[in-house]
Amino acid sequence: MILRQILRLSSLFHSTVSIHVRRNIGLSAIVFNKTKELDPVQKLFLDKIREYNTKSKQAGGPVDAGPDFQKDMNESLARLQRAYGEGDLTKFPEFKFE
Repeated sequence: MILRQILRLSSLFHSTVSIHVRRNIGLSAIVFNKTKELDPVQKLFLDKIREYNTKSKQAGGPVDAGPDFQKDMNESLARLQRAYGEGDLTKFPEFKFE
């Protein structure tokens, strides 16, 4: 009887401690990542993503997309319009709940 209570309390203690440890490790990982410098590969990756983002905003769409890409995109949109009906497939649909 006493052994059961001890085991029950130990499992409760174990789950409580594991929750706190997971939270603290997650929080410390975020703080550590903000304070340390990025390694060169991560920095290069983030720089390329930012560069592509600015280029795509200037171009108004995909960057360095040739005529083959536009042809494939138009064919895919035509196929989807045949399958799912009319409408602008480049926009997110608007839902109206009543």
